[in-house]
Amino acid sequence: MVRSARHTPRLSMLRPMLAGLLMAALSGGMALAEGDVIVSNSITTFGDPAKYGPDFQHFDYVNPDAPKGGEMSMATFGTFDSFNPYTIKGDAAALASIGYENMMEGSADEVGSLYCLICSTIEYPKDKSWVIFNMRPEAKFSDGSPLTADDVLFTYKLFLEQGLPSFSTVLAQFVEKVEVLDPHKVKYTFKADSPVRDRVQMAGGMLVVSKAWYEKTGAKLDETRMDPGIGSGPYMLDRYDVNQRIIYKRNPDYWGKDLTINKGRYNFDTIRVEYFGDPTASFEGFKSGAYAFRNENSSKNWATGYDFKAINSGWAKKEEIANGDMPNGQSFVFNLRRDKFKDIRVREAISLLFNFEWSNKTLFYGLYARINSFWENSDLAATGLPSPEEMALLEPLKDKLPAGMLDQEPVTAPVSSDNQLDRSNVRKASKLLDDAGWVAGSDGMRRNDKGETLKLEILSADPGFDRVVNPFVENLRKVGVDATLSRIDDSQYTDRTRSFDFDMITDNLPTGFEPGSGLRQYFGTEGLKDAFNSMGLSDPAVDALITNVLNAQSRDDLKVSVHALDRVLRAIRFWVPQWYKNVNTVAYYDMYEHPANMPPFSLGNLDFWWYNAEKADKLKAAGAFK
Repeated sequence: MVRSARHTPRLSMLRPMLAGLLMAALSGGMALAEGDVIVSNSITTFGDPAKYGPDFQHFDYVNPDAPKGGEMSMATFGTFDSFNPYTIKGDAAALASIGYENMMEGSADEVGSLYCLICSTIEYPKDKSWVIFNMRPEAKFSDGSPLTADDVLFTYKLFLEQGLPSFSTVLAQFVEKVEVLDPHKVKYTFKADSPVRDRVQMAGGMLVVSKAWYEKTGAKLDETRMDPGIGSGPYMLDRYDVNQRIIYKRNPDYWGKDLTINKGRYNFDTIRVEYFGDPTASFEGFKSGAYAFRNENSSKNWATGYDFKAINSGWAKKEEIANGDMPNGQSFVFNLRRDKFKDIRVREAISLLFNFEWSNKTLFYGLYARINSFWENSDLAATGLPSPEEMALLEPLKDKLPAGMLDQEPVTAPVSSDNQLDRSNVRKASKLLDDAGWVAGSDGMRRNDKGETLKLEILSADPGFDRVVNPFVENLRKVGVDATLSRIDDSQYTDRTRSFDFDMITDNLPTGFEPGSGLRQYFGTEGLKDAFNSMGLSDPAVDALITNVLNAQSRDDLKVSVHALDRVLRAIRFWVPQWYKNVNTVAYYDMYEHPANMPPFSLGNLDFWWYNAEKADKLKAAGAFK
């Protein structure tokens, strides 16, 4: 799939599943054509039948009779100066990619399946050396112009030439050429040395833009602009007030509204996003009825903040909805581009001073669990000593691995006492810093042999994080690290993180149940030039192990290769892992409804929730909204 340039995550957005970039295989509805060419409406990763066959009527988790209408309103904070999400320039508006569709998309209740959306069927040989997408002739852009194979070819060239470096590099490694066979048939031919299992999903996960629009306007993919262009999706930009609000409207002439894959989905007439100056103002806006849906990410708010008129009057309600998705890898990350963090002992020492146990008890009301693995809460997380199968992958790389890693269980986050400052961890951190040459002087500050102070600036744009970061800073200063929290505004944060002008930030490092080429963007050398690989990781062992993951030919192979990669990523210690919870904590005014049986891998409030007009009228009559 094409990934948007990453911005500070503050809003739950529509996004394709990470599992989409994976191995092609036979689906439940496949048929064999002449010459053993596979023809199907779907594709899975390792040969298991797709859950939904070619004659499925709708996804199991949707309400096929959900009414259309109403507005979904939500909030974010910060600013925006562009509706182009596919460049690192500027700050893209919330949901800026909502108008675009991929050739194929996944469901929210299974892992590793993609279903035809713009295409009706796909064709490919057993060796997956090429794939043909048979496109739906009725597919159209929002201006009514036809979506054709020429647009697919144009999109490929556009992202190859102007896309984010990490994505365009991967795209060039996979695709030999793209050919238009007829107006509604396009063929991708793949390079012989590209990972086989990732090929079809790489092409199927590509969005499609309008060639005519780009040629008419002269727009570039790598520029900021306030015109989002035209896509083929169910929503389109309606209007906006810069840095105040954005309203998207459902396209009444959406070409795909009657497809079975879309049954019961995209039910709101409009989606409104309200912008606020900071999280506190955003929460106050919810209390007053300025917007109606909130995915609460503050444990303090969740535990103590929902005592206000809308809740007490029954106008709004809190709900915990099970979340079976994998944690997103939220963590403090070091900027490895800076010399002071190149010594692993320095990174380990700093990580010892973040006290999760105290934070969870004192600040988070016990709502969270600690992240230890990049595949936390799944069987892909490495455990115990390396297995013989893992050793077969790791032994050839032993000269490139952190010392002692092959004889140890995987690195886990340090455990601290219930006191903010854990004395045992202070002693361990102090020794590590001493051994690394950062010695405490008469003033207590640690300096190297050049007389340079060990400074650590933690950059943040979120005031809500102050209460988490400040105790961390206090603990670091106790051992002589000149640590500070620098809280800056959103535009400054964007500028500094994109230019890698930071010591440490909080970031998300998502992986997925069936990780694919996205690993190269987040953890590979290919990602160094854009914002995905924020820590600046460039490690030959990691690059080699990512290739092993991409080449896995079975679920067992995938598990072994991911275990090995997880083990190495954790051993490098470029992160200080934070926390996760296995439920979505949401609050909303009681006019929204959702299916009783929610899917495990999506909250879906922009996808398959709906609006109850009768309830909304009662809330308006009662004065629930501004």
